Amino acid sequence: MTIIYRILLAIVLLLTIWNLFEEDDIRKQINNSLVIIPLLLRVLMIK
Repeated sequence: MTIIYRILLAIVLLLTIWNLFEEDDIRKQINNSLVIIPLLLRVLMIK
């Protein structure tokens, strides 16, 4: 179950990072970066 959870998180993380580089509006880029931080910590299993 943990492996499936981490795979799903990694997919969402990659899509969010992709969206970060595709976005032109700086506010949306900042918002994406704020979402990336907890997702990255969850994928790495860091609380």
